[in-house]
Amino acid sequence: MVTALIERLVAEKLLDDCRYVGNFIAYHAARGQGPLRVRAELRQKGVVGEIVEERLAAFPEWIAHLKSARDKKFGARPPANFVEKVRQARFLSYRGFTSAQIRSALGSDVDVDDRET
Repeated sequence: MVTALIERLVAEKLLDDCRYVGNFIAYHAARGQGPLRVRAELRQKGVVGEIVEERLAAFPEWIAHLKSARDKKFGARPPANFVEKVRQARFLSYRGFTSAQIRSALGSDVDVDDRET
């Protein structure tokens, strides 16, 4: 009975893992969370695999959301000095953005822990 219902929902495209993952990523990215944190939250919910990796890689707006999260927390002005850059990089790393994304937004002289794996 339940199996038939699930099969019907999948056939009618009302139950779709790809759509769920895409919506999950868009929602959490809009909240200022980066790909590493989104992946961890999906993993916590038991959603893993190729679908997650493909959708994370295909999401085009990570840098825009990173800049938005940074601006919301620290204001629109760029960091004034190295200490402030490191502080902002640490915040963005906590939010789940990759080292490469943080360096592209704050400058290449900022070194954060490599958490891309």
